[in-house]
Amino acid sequence: MIKAGIVGLGKMGLSHQAIVNAHPDIKLQGVCDTSGYVLDVLAKYTGVTTYTDYKKMLAEAQLDCLFVATPSKYHAEIVALALERGIHVFCEKPFGLEPEVGFRLADIAEKNRLVNQVGYHYRFVATFNEAKRLLDQKLIGDLHHVRIEAYGPVVLRPKGSTWRSQKSEGGGCLFDYACHAIDLTNYLIGRPLEVSGTVLNSVFSNDVDDEIYSSFHFSDKFHGQLATNWSDESYRKMSVKLSFWGSNGRINVDRQEIQIYLRDAEGDAGGFTKGWNVRYTTDLTRPVWFYVRGEEYSAQVDHFVHCIKTGEKSLSTFRSASDTTLVAAMLREDAKRPRTAVSLRETASTNTRDSSAATRQPKSLVRSLLDRFQT
Repeated sequence: MIKAGIVGLGKMGLSHQAIVNAHPDIKLQGVCDTSGYVLDVLAKYTGVTTYTDYKKMLAEAQLDCLFVATPSKYHAEIVALALERGIHVFCEKPFGLEPEVGFRLADIAEKNRLVNQVGYHYRFVATFNEAKRLLDQKLIGDLHHVRIEAYGPVVLRPKGSTWRSQKSEGGGCLFDYACHAIDLTNYLIGRPLEVSGTVLNSVFSNDVDDEIYSSFHFSDKFHGQLATNWSDESYRKMSVKLSFWGSNGRINVDRQEIQIYLRDAEGDAGGFTKGWNVRYTTDLTRPVWFYVRGEEYSAQVDHFVHCIKTGEKSLSTFRSASDTTLVAAMLREDAKRPRTAVSLRETASTNTRDSSAATRQPKSLVRSLLDRFQT
């Protein structure tokens, strides 16, 4: 039986507590939080040993693994101490707010052969894994464009500050929301080499961004666009969608379904036909023993346990999570750069310059472009 502890009993910590308690191969040895009320309830109704100091829990509870679900700024110090004690670690996302810290912890975990996993649960959604399988097979040919989107109703009005809306703790939409989309991109097709034209915009928040838009560059012939917004009340809950365009078709994928359009289905097309094909998550998802919020939450914990038992590498490691943080840091730095753009006035002036230019009114950009391509 694997002995586990949990630090942080907020929304995700309590979700992990429920899943861990139901897992046949885990025994929950201790939980840690700063809320006396939460600890009193758990002690009374579950009998689990409670702590207000994670250092004391790590020293006394003789843990095999630890689940870390605290605000992001505390991740590094807790994870580092757990690794020092030879404990396998599952940490919630984002793994950290600075990539160099994450890579350093990844080095320590790998050197000591400790299972390390980060809670990017979309890697455990069946439709996205099916998309990865088909992309790896080059079913739609060589990729030339990707559209990455994540929307949801998290911050819908100006309100009091929480840890998620503080730059030093949660990192705003970029680190709390967009990182899911970035991590999925890294997982499915690899990390972008460059980013450009990044916009970090605040809609309601004071200290952090509420929406992010950027261009991703994977190679000279493969580019993409990122659009994320956690202040979009047209969505009931978080929605992540990726669309890929290739030389032989297109793939659209979200957690509900995967749509595949093929120009040509000759040869080994895996049962797909020319034109549109659809596969639903209900047909692709493997059943889990316990359901909380979504199959992927139980699946990722079960995967963590499997890796502890077998020594296999996790599907979502400290290193891959740090790659995600690195891309987020690239976006943050790119957004600080001076904007370069084509001016409407400059474009119109360029297209109307002749001997009588001084007496003419500047044309609109649209009119200038029409004139250019119609002559």
